[in-house]
Amino acid sequence: MDRRGFLKELGLVGGSGVLLAMFPWLQSCSDEARREVAGEKARLAIVGTGSRGQYHIQNLLNTPEAEIVALCDIYPPHLAEAAALCPGAKCYSDFDELLKDTNVQGLVIAVPLSSHAPLSIAGLRAGKHVFCEKAMAYTVDECKQMYDVWKETGQVLYIGQQRLFDKKYIRAVELINSGEIGQIVALRNFWFRNNDWRRPVPSPEFERLINWRLYRDTSCGLMTELGCHHLQNGTWILRSLPDYITGSGDIVYWKDGRDVYDSVSTIYHYPNGVKMSFDSVIANKRYGMDEQVLGSKGTLELSRDRLYHEEPRPKTGIRQLIGQIEQGVFDNSVFAGTSWAPELGSNDPGEPIVSSAAVHNGASMVGASGDGSEEMIAAYCRSVITGKQAPNLVEESYYAAVLALLGLQAMEEHRIVEFPQEYVIPYL
Repeated sequence: MDRRGFLKELGLVGGSGVLLAMFPWLQSCSDEARREVAGEKARLAIVGTGSRGQYHIQNLLNTPEAEIVALCDIYPPHLAEAAALCPGAKCYSDFDELLKDTNVQGLVIAVPLSSHAPLSIAGLRAGKHVFCEKAMAYTVDECKQMYDVWKETGQVLYIGQQRLFDKKYIRAVELINSGEIGQIVALRNFWFRNNDWRRPVPSPEFERLINWRLYRDTSCGLMTELGCHHLQNGTWILRSLPDYITGSGDIVYWKDGRDVYDSVSTIYHYPNGVKMSFDSVIANKRYGMDEQVLGSKGTLELSRDRLYHEEPRPKTGIRQLIGQIEQGVFDNSVFAGTSWAPELGSNDPGEPIVSSAAVHNGASMVGASGDGSEEMIAAYCRSVITGKQAPNLVEESYYAAVLALLGLQAMEEHRIVEFPQEYVIPYL
């Protein structure tokens, strides 16, 4: 992967003041940040060596600033697989013993959601820097505890909200802030798959360990596994918090013993009247994944890397004529009584937000190339080496998780949930 190309395409080579002011966490991707750590390596431990942990291992093995010195897991087969990838790493089955290893500077935590906060908080208090997978924590209370401990310890903390490092999202937010699509009037987010979300298990006693996403005592289901990525747009794009949230969730199709919803729908109402929605089902994949930002002058489809204008750019004369013929503009049809024609959406093909951006349909359950994950883990390594926190990353990740969890609360309690003021942090 050419990370210099990533920065150059965003205009960040040498450090663009305007963009770095808008996206301050990208300071860790600048040439200056690279020079500061030249020849040094962050000594890391991977905590949780399942599919996502091994995804991070593969990225770190291609990161010059990274050295994997330790591995930790309670499930021996996964630990053995990771050890084969990192033959020089020390292996642990006890997290507390790992924390005593003075050779470890930073942790990369990829474990079930219910363990995010306990392990991250223990790591921070033990003097380790922490990269924790999203969502930040299992409950809103735990999110706030994790935030408070991070502030108290002064250690580096990253949460795996990789879209903050995805060039098409960065460019899209820049376009929004420039007024390219006018006033934002709505945000529509959805993530549709068609699979049961299950992993094979060698024996029934490992069911809940391996398929933890399906059970409420370890998982919050679709809202935190998928929705927290999309709901990040609330703070990143709207720069505001919702005043209330509604939602509903059900097990519609996969009635196989799981107790997390396989179908969710939420609406986040903002004080200015704008609404942000998130919908997800995992028994139909027709529409895949997208985040749609609707403005008075245009629309952005973030996942699909498309920009559409309400008034498309003028075409050549011959193209206009062909289009009019195709659309039947010259037909002379007469209707008795009230005339009616369906108000169909625009067939404008739009234009790319960023040239050569990676586009994904959201089907992968592990990770996808070009989604910002590689840039984010490399930035974390540089932060571990320097001890410098990437600005705003924790705050953005905190609110992404809190919004996902409040949406789930609205579903489970069958009520409108107001944003609790005790969980407002000094940001926005």
